[in-house]
Amino acid sequence: MTGPAAPAVSVAQVPADAALLDVRESDEWAAGHAPTATHLPMSELTGRIDELPDEDPLYVVCRSGGRSARVVAYLAGQGYPAVNVEGGMLAWAGQGREVVADGGAEPQIV
Repeated sequence: MTGPAAPAVSVAQVPADAALLDVRESDEWAAGHAPTATHLPMSELTGRIDELPDEDPLYVVCRSGGRSARVVAYLAGQGYPAVNVEGGMLAWAGQGREVVADGGAEPQIV
């Protein structure tokens, strides 16, 4: 049995100044991420939930939208105003949104 669908928006609907939470693993983050995003891997979320940006809504992104949808469903259950970014960082980069990599490397979504 599944719960209600997580609230979601397309990349085009994410405001330029939105609070963005990237829930991918550290190697994925290092390879390429949105420059204003906060990084908090899904695997560490429950232990670090107090580190979430205090924004309403919080836009949650992963590689393609699957992990972030699960995180949004979890956060919604905790009463946190979160929205899934459909298509994840693949769609983000595909829409021409800025992507940066750690250490000045050429950014890529892995």
